[in-house]
This record gives sequence, C-alpha cells and structure tokens, in this order.
Amino acid sequence: MADWAQKVFWSEVSVGKVAEGYSILLDGREVRTPLKSKLYVPTEAFAHEIAKEWASLEEKVDPEKLPLTKIANAAIDKVSVQSDAIIPMLAEYATTDLLSYRAVSPEGLVERQQMTWDPLLDWFAKEYDVTLKTGTGVMPVEQAPDVLDVCSKILQKYTAFELAAVYDLITLSGSFVIGLATAQKRIDVSTAWAASRIDEEWQIEQWGEDEEATSLTKARCDAFKRSFFVLKMI
Repeated sequence: MADWAQKVFWSEVSVGKVAEGYSILLDGREVRTPLKSKLYVPTEAFAHEIAKEWASLEEKVDPEKLPLTKIANAAIDKVSVQSDAIIPMLAEYATTDLLSYRAVSPEGLVERQQMTWDPLLDWFAKEYDVTLKTGTGVMPVEQAPDVLDVCSKILQKYTAFELAAVYDLITLSGSFVIGLATAQKRIDVSTAWAASRIDEEWQIEQWGEDEEATSLTKARCDAFKRSFFVLKMI
C-alpha cells in the first residue's frame, strides 16, 4: 500500500496466485510494500496468515497490527537487495555470541549457563566444525579467524524470506547459535527464548521485574516466536 496511515477502504481480503508465489488482494488489488514493490510470499499458508492480519484491521492501516506483513516487507524491500551487508552483520553475532560470555558467580547462575548453553555450543561445533570459545569477565572473547566465514556461508543458504526470519531469531536472542539452532529446529522455540534469557531471569529472581520491562520482554518474545512461525510456513 502506498500510504500506511490511510483508512481501511476495502471490504474483501483474498489471496491470489502470482509468478513469485502468492499475493494478498484488497478488493482484488494487490498489496504493495512500503517501497511500492508487489507484496508476495512463497507459500499459500503464509499468504493466508498475512491476509488475516489485513482482514482484522478496523479503521486505519496500523503497521503494528501487521507483524507478519512487516517480515514479508523486510524480505522484499531490504533482505533481497541488501543481503551482502546483512549476512556479514548477522555473522558478527557469533564473534560476540551471548553463549560465549559466562558468569564467574554466583554458583547457581554459573551452573544454569553451563547446563543450558554448553549443549548448544557442542551442537554447533559438531555440526559446522568450528568451536566458539567462552570466557568470563568483561574482556572480549577472541574467536577463531574462520568463525565469520563459516557463519556467513551458513546464512548464504537461506532465501530472502528465510533470512528475514532468521535475522529476528539471531538479533532478538543476541546469539547466532541460539538463532540458528531455533531455525533448524534443533531446539524448541520456547526453550530457545528461555536460553537467551538466563541472565535476565536470574536477576528477576533476585530483585523482581518492573511492569515496563515485563511488557518489553513479552513483545520481544512474541516477535521471536512469530519469526519461527514464519520459518515453519515457508
């Protein structure tokens, strides 16, 4: 659509077959991305989920109520034309991966990190023949020179739509390994999100959490799970 602030003007939302996959139609007119490209997705299931978003709008076109549409827009307008920049940026997450930075105390937190994170690092090492080092304290953990190359090659295998979803899995979790393991269904999505929140949840257990932080965490968790949902559909 050309104007994301416009009022709802259509009476029927449907899905149409196009050469690229499936498009979303408003009274027979194709929805467009913010950059005016045709909005299409690779599978009918994904298209119908996006159509539900548009059908649920009441008065105005609110992008906040179109999260799946936003992912599709990102795949078309950004990822498909900027993959040469996006892939190295995502690969960099492995060089500062959440799982590489460990607490020295208290013992309960140290054990929780080890029990949850070590199996993920072991899987990554065996699957891709590259080991991420771990360390404690505030000093950066220097990873092997081949880490970036290996991670970039992993990401290059994804389509633009897949990479748009993987982008969220990595950036929201703060971990290349957690994001990749989730995308490849090596770990349940809820377990994956919990793994990315070990440090925060430990602090909450000790000191509690305020309402604003709780709301933000829920929004990020919902976005993480939504991106995995997209991957399952495509």
